[in-house]
Amino acid sequence: MTMRGIYLLFMSAFLLSCNATPSSTVKKQEEQQDKSPVFKMVSIPSILATPEERAEYLVKNYWNNFDFSDTIYVDNEDVTEQAFVNYIDILPHTNYEIANASIKKTIEKASTEKKMVDYFFSLYEKYFYDANSPMRNDELFIPVLEGIIASPAYEEAEKIRPQNLLHLALKNRVGEKANDFTFTLKNGQKQSLYKQKAKYLLVYFYNPGCPACKETSTKMKASQVISSALSDKTLKVLAVYPDEDLEEWKKYLNDIPENWISGYDQDVYLKNEEIYDLKAIPTLYFLDQDKKVIFKDANFEQIEAYLLQNKQ
Repeated sequence: MTMRGIYLLFMSAFLLSCNATPSSTVKKQEEQQDKSPVFKMVSIPSILATPEERAEYLVKNYWNNFDFSDTIYVDNEDVTEQAFVNYIDILPHTNYEIANASIKKTIEKASTEKKMVDYFFSLYEKYFYDANSPMRNDELFIPVLEGIIASPAYEEAEKIRPQNLLHLALKNRVGEKANDFTFTLKNGQKQSLYKQKAKYLLVYFYNPGCPACKETSTKMKASQVISSALSDKTLKVLAVYPDEDLEEWKKYLNDIPENWISGYDQDVYLKNEEIYDLKAIPTLYFLDQDKKVIFKDANFEQIEAYLLQNKQ
């Protein structure tokens, strides 16, 4: 065989060896695939037949097969976040006490690993607290915050923010009487929340220049349900500007319908004292005739549907 032939034979063998995957590498890849995190759902005992019983069992036992000490789940959001979303979707189908206890238990289990409890806290905040989340829910965020504050995974300094958030979340809760406040009308007259007499009171905290406020105002003004309730005196709408720039408020006064009450917080009391959680603008509160909260930080569609359902 010529030297050129030997060289070509050698190079062919070399290239084949480079392109081939060693059996040890294949085995390692297979082991890694085997270790890819999978969320294993618990089995519901067949004896539990009603939706309520099955939901209660799931909420209490949902995370039984989940290893909270394995932080690989934190880096695999497609698995863990989807499992989390499925979990919180079940919570409203059981009573508050069971949901409350389950949330705190989840935080407790996650607290064995700091990275894990950080991740779960971020998920709870994303879905229950973020103003843009359609699943936001102060009542379910309260046990999250209580669990985080009680968690041994956090230093005292790290608990300051959750404590502040809890302080706000505990104000003006659904079923409780809303905090009273004073506002000023365009003619300078002062009135208070508690002085507004109607079966229902829709409190609309807004900033006239924000696009989301414009969208909400447009929906409210176009709603036949709102118009009808205002006409028959079932409802009052109180639009409150909570910020400092009074000239900005005055520019948009004509955008507020005459049959709404329009006022501003002259002393910036709402903002400075945080008597309402105004994490985002606009914010809607819906109160009954005794000023008890029916909806807190609600979307307009919730309120409209409630009024339609409870129409006289």
